[in-house]
Amino acid sequence: MTTTTQPLVDLEVIRAAAARIANVIVHTPLVRADFPGINSQIYLKAESLQPIGSFKLRGAANKILQLSPDEIHRGVITYSSGNHAQGVAYAAREVGAKAVIVMPSNAPAIKKAATLALGAEVVDVGVASSERLAKAEELIAQHGYVMVPPYDDEKIIAGQATCGLEIVNDLPDVDLVLSPVSGGGLLSGTATAVKLLKPDTKVFGIEPELAADTAESFRTGKIVTWGAELTSRTICDGLRTQSVGERNFAHIQRYVDGIITVTEAEVRAAMRAIVAIARLVPEPSGAVTTAALLFHAHQLPPYKKAVAIVSGGNVDPKLLAQILAE
Repeated sequence: MTTTTQPLVDLEVIRAAAARIANVIVHTPLVRADFPGINSQIYLKAESLQPIGSFKLRGAANKILQLSPDEIHRGVITYSSGNHAQGVAYAAREVGAKAVIVMPSNAPAIKKAATLALGAEVVDVGVASSERLAKAEELIAQHGYVMVPPYDDEKIIAGQATCGLEIVNDLPDVDLVLSPVSGGGLLSGTATAVKLLKPDTKVFGIEPELAADTAESFRTGKIVTWGAELTSRTICDGLRTQSVGERNFAHIQRYVDGIITVTEAEVRAAMRAIVAIARLVPEPSGAVTTAALLFHAHQLPPYKKAVAIVSGGNVDPKLLAQILAE
């Protein structure tokens, strides 16, 4: 397997990030979930309980809290389908910086409304992540904004890695950790923290089979891109990125044990199970890890204590009602 030559974040950088963002983020709990038919202990890492309803605040805060006074004055910009948008808007508000968010036209209304409510300016473009990036770069050239990338950035990775730090601190004998993967920020960060603290713990990325570009990249050893017409098919709107980030992939190749894909029906069933058993509200993207535990045990290594990251809870109420009624 080929490895890219990107520098990897270390434990010192991750611990510094944890200290830096401690007053902005929530140290989220591990919620025990006794799913029928599973004898091992399963805990859900409830990132849905962050102030913005998603883990994305970790990376955004770590990046924005390191900006210079001049950069804060210029304002920040990002491109996002929703959760990173809210993370950037929230963290920018903390430091008094203007935030501009380039969002796809198919972003969930609940995420767009939440981003606007945090005081950000929203610019709409088409559904492709490449369109979002192009528009953001155009606005940077015009206005001098500072880019806060969604995932392919060492400070973002270090911020997301604090999730893994908390998991190991709160459950020292964890032997399996599952993270959703799209651009790779959460998986790359979490895997790095977990493996540096507990090398024997297995870490798996979970991805919808309708947007399985990272699974293919991991299998072939090189980054592949899936078109927006493919990735936009999944209900998991937070996992529609068309390719994994370069820096993220370097960490994933180094620290991740495998990537498993789940079906749309499995995601919906997992959402129902999380609501019924853990009393948490997951968005589809946040339910993929539970779907893997429930339906793909044969692809996972044996474990006694697993943590499945519920990466977010920003789900459209109508969609949630529909899924719960199925």
